[in-house]
Amino acid sequence: MRTESRLVRWICWLTVITAFFLTGFLIGWFSRPGSIDISHNVGPSHHLREFLDEMQAANIREHLRKFTRLPHLAGTEQNLRLAEQIKGEWLDYGLDSVELVPYDVLLSYPNSSQPNYISIIDQLGNQVFNTSLAEPVPEGYENVFDIVPPYSAFSAKGQPVGDLVYVNYGRTEDFFQLEREMGINVTEKIVIVRYGKIFRGNKVKNAMLHGAIGIIMFSDPADYCAPGVQPYPDGWNLPGGGAQRGNVLNLNGAGDPLTPGYPAKEYTFRYRLEEGVGLPKIPVHPIGYHDAIHLLMNMGGEIPPNNWKGALNVSYRIGPGFTDPFRTQKVCMNIQTNNQVTRIYNVIGRIRGAVEPDRYVILGGHRDAWVFGGIDPVSGAAVVHENVRSVGQLLKKGWRPRRTIIFASWDAEEFGLLGSTEWAEENAKVLQERAVAYINADSAIEGMYTLRVDCTPSLHTLVYEITKQVSSPEQGEEGVSLYESWHKRDNWTGDRDAPRISKLGSGSDFEAYFIRLGIAAGRARYTKNTKTERYSSYPVYHSVYETFEVVDRFYDPSFQRLRAVAQVRGGLVFQLADSQLLPLDASQYADALTKYAHTIAQLGQKHPQALLMYGVSFDSLFSAVQNFTVAARGFHERLETLDRKDPIQVRMANDQLMYLERAFVDPLGLPGRPFYRHVIFAPSSHNKYAGESFPGIYDALFDIEHAANPVLAWEEVRRQISIAAFTVHAAAMTLTPPA
Repeated sequence: MRTESRLVRWICWLTVITAFFLTGFLIGWFSRPGSIDISHNVGPSHHLREFLDEMQAANIREHLRKFTRLPHLAGTEQNLRLAEQIKGEWLDYGLDSVELVPYDVLLSYPNSSQPNYISIIDQLGNQVFNTSLAEPVPEGYENVFDIVPPYSAFSAKGQPVGDLVYVNYGRTEDFFQLEREMGINVTEKIVIVRYGKIFRGNKVKNAMLHGAIGIIMFSDPADYCAPGVQPYPDGWNLPGGGAQRGNVLNLNGAGDPLTPGYPAKEYTFRYRLEEGVGLPKIPVHPIGYHDAIHLLMNMGGEIPPNNWKGALNVSYRIGPGFTDPFRTQKVCMNIQTNNQVTRIYNVIGRIRGAVEPDRYVILGGHRDAWVFGGIDPVSGAAVVHENVRSVGQLLKKGWRPRRTIIFASWDAEEFGLLGSTEWAEENAKVLQERAVAYINADSAIEGMYTLRVDCTPSLHTLVYEITKQVSSPEQGEEGVSLYESWHKRDNWTGDRDAPRISKLGSGSDFEAYFIRLGIAAGRARYTKNTKTERYSSYPVYHSVYETFEVVDRFYDPSFQRLRAVAQVRGGLVFQLADSQLLPLDASQYADALTKYAHTIAQLGQKHPQALLMYGVSFDSLFSAVQNFTVAARGFHERLETLDRKDPIQVRMANDQLMYLERAFVDPLGLPGRPFYRHVIFAPSSHNKYAGESFPGIYDALFDIEHAANPVLAWEEVRRQISIAAFTVHAAAMTLTPPA
């Protein structure tokens, strides 16, 4: 009996000791520190350094070369073959899984037997001038087939005939100036506008709102040629025969025009074509500046203001119509573009997280291009490819991220962000529960001057810390960090001594993730000097001249700039996926909200008498922002004493950080834009590319002095202020300690 009793006691002790050991092991495993915790000043791990150093400029160059050999327009066989190639190489690099995910979406192509063009016709209907049917093909690409001619995707079909009116950039303010100051009505007229300043779809929307029957867009040398630079192939400027392709939808975040809000799968209900969301009702067509001269050279009417004049050797008269002896001539548009449901394919690759596999960090960029896509998007796709290869090298050495990383090669971005939006719609519920952040990977270079970053405020601190660990790619700056180089070239103006970080607008694949689902998002690329380089975008944008050579010869011959962008994007993903505590900064959000609240209030205070008359006050918004600031400060103070060995505490803090962005989402969306649901950020209603803060209030205040019913207009301002105040206050509550 005594022996049995002693044996029982030994077994009990061993059980207790084993239990303590296992408990300690599990706690240590699940709370083991990640590579770096930016927000708590923990130094970089050797894994991050190894990952950044693995990325090689020569590899990015080779990826870019092989992905730009042939055109790969969305919906074509060549783009599917490219998707299959990427899938195979990602698997070879070591990702856990890679799949092709198909959707059937509405795309748009020119009619091969009835080409699109613009004519000038005389009083007998004879064509006295026709615009070019295609761009001159660059040297070395003469034997390449399937180059789609310049066109405006989703243009309405038609052959409208009418007088021509020049409307500068076709912005809202340009149409206002035309009507209110010049007294010119464009109803039943064809308008011609120059590309630049705003998204082309906004130009089309404005033309439709003002009664135009067609719109022609051209690339003026003032906007698409840098001074002193030769046209391609001798330089990087746009040749006179080059023209900008692009979609002219006004989707406002809807995704596929026939399945708004839902993934375009075989089971999905589709609207009829005439009911499609965002489809223009008038013909649209782009031309180069050599053709534009013929349309503009004999224009009649007033001489425009100087800021309406471009760099062509014409007077830029407004019209309507031509001057003598060409007064009887009209402009005719001949547009036969077809819209058709077509299958597209996303490539989705995954690395399963070791500790938190149910938390996702996404790096996504599109693959489809209008022709070769040397800059847009393949400079970005080549960078993603090198990110995948580099992370694969770490996997082979035994490293695995704390959280799951998803890599995405989106399809049909050029047709309205379709591939990324459809995948977001199909996975919306899971992503809202599990997605930590989305890093966008579109074009990686659009200029040769410095870094450009647009992101949610919670990522600002992480961006600065990552750029301090990346070397400047500029010659003569050896030993200088990218942060220092960027800071020197683009310092923040105002109260902050740091490089400039901009708001996210739209025009790329982060839209559905950030603005609809409320997932923290950011993007980084190399850009031009916006203070001295006034041309829009980059000169050969969306033309046949976006080749491998334009990057290799002019934009980045050493490929060090693209390597730096790869390191920034990859570093952001690495830290978000592998830090024990998420490197998101709520205090930076508080600073941004304070600035945005003052900016929107200043806009309202331009109408002091109306504010008094209609009882409009911004006090509730300022109060909510103050509450948020206190909550954010308290949250980060509590992080300093967080028990990092307690996996439950770590998970709770991370969830508060992850879900912060979701707290700014209003499920009802913005007025008239139900898929834009972020109350703090949304694309401008007047320019999709630009981001507005407190967009509901901004839209309500826009042009309010001309409101048909001032009482209702100011009532809407009050309503939008209340929505913003509630949302900011609710977001503050998510940062408070659990009850």
